[in-house]
Amino acid sequence: MTLAEMSADYEYSARLLRGRLRDLRKLLQAASTGEEAWHIRRRIAELTPMLTQMNELAELTKHYYDRGYYRNAKYTL
Repeated sequence: MTLAEMSADYEYSARLLRGRLRDLRKLLQAASTGEEAWHIRRRIAELTPMLTQMNELAELTKHYYDRGYYRNAKYTL
């Protein structure tokens, strides 16, 4: 698998996560109990960093070999 193919997979996963987060936010607005809202907020809090990482990795793998591309320090040794 090439980095360009990996980038496409990361972008696809990010789209799925964005959709799920959108659905969870709608559920949060319609939550009937405090406990239900708490569980939804917790799930949103767990998925949000995953979305951030998917976006960062999609960008990194897309431009990894581009000359002059600034790589995120989180993903370098």
